[in-house]
Amino acid sequence: MVDKSHRLFKALREAGISAEAIRSAWPSWWSEDAESSRSGKTELRFALSRSLGLDPQALLVGERVEFIWDDDARFKHLKTETAAERAALTSFGIAFARMLLRAFPETPTQSGYSALQLRSAILQSNKFVDLRALVATSWALGIPVAHLRIFPLRHKLMHAMVVTVEDRMVILLGKDAEYPAPIAFTLAHELGHIMLGHLKEVPALVDLEQDPNREEKDAEEKEADEFALELLTGSTHPEIEASTLNYSAQSLAEAALKSGEAHQIEPGTLALCLAYQTNTWPKAIAALKFMYTDRKPVWKEINLILESEIEWSLLPHETQLYIRKATGLLNER
Repeated sequence: MVDKSHRLFKALREAGISAEAIRSAWPSWWSEDAESSRSGKTELRFALSRSLGLDPQALLVGERVEFIWDDDARFKHLKTETAAERAALTSFGIAFARMLLRAFPETPTQSGYSALQLRSAILQSNKFVDLRALVATSWALGIPVAHLRIFPLRHKLMHAMVVTVEDRMVILLGKDAEYPAPIAFTLAHELGHIMLGHLKEVPALVDLEQDPNREEKDAEEKEADEFALELLTGSTHPEIEASTLNYSAQSLAEAALKSGEAHQIEPGTLALCLAYQTNTWPKAIAALKFMYTDRKPVWKEINLILESEIEWSLLPHETQLYIRKATGLLNER
């Protein structure tokens, strides 16, 4: 990035877009020579618009930042987010999803399956419904899954997002964890939104980070939660009972490993269900340390699957770079 482009960078920042997102979208070919070229400056603005979901004409004329998908998405768990922040999240997510779909065979998303139908299909070749099985199933249904490592806002805010482009869907995850069980529930929840038809009238549905002090949920959120639980455990309201209330994190892990296999429920999911019922989250999170041999960011596993699923050759070089930056894959090569 050269100094003469400072005004454009500043305009994007003043619109609320994070510096990290702007730098990731900034094309690698940009140079002082390009700065002195009218065509170069024009192409820069088109490139930024494609990546960030901006109106290119507004950016070309007066460097005005206008989001293409302004107030189009449905938001869950809204708190104090401004209209500009919502527009930035929506446009960024839809633009990124459209890029992914260009590199994935044009297969319409298969929707309308019940949680038990998906669970039955997964259990035919898996011991239980875990994160890896859910990601693989999503891709098999024509639903790309990506875990974003770059966000359009300085404060992340986004928990997850589902984007629809005509009859195709993409799931974008924002929440990360060191163990797969929490993210498995998030992904199952987003699959619920898709399978239950919650995106019929909107191009995107955004689940923001939920305030733990707010208990109320709308009907769609409750339905998606129940779908996720039924997919993961076989029941919309699993009743998990401990033989004693005085248990350690290690004993919880041992019991979950044993019971999980017997009931075809992933042990981490089993522990989290108990935590939800008894409000013993710290103990359940501590138990995860004894269940999983590797403590690592979950996003890597999700995005390495993405790397193997999409046809990179169908994308221009700059688009490939941007997707790799946004998913953290550039640093994994």
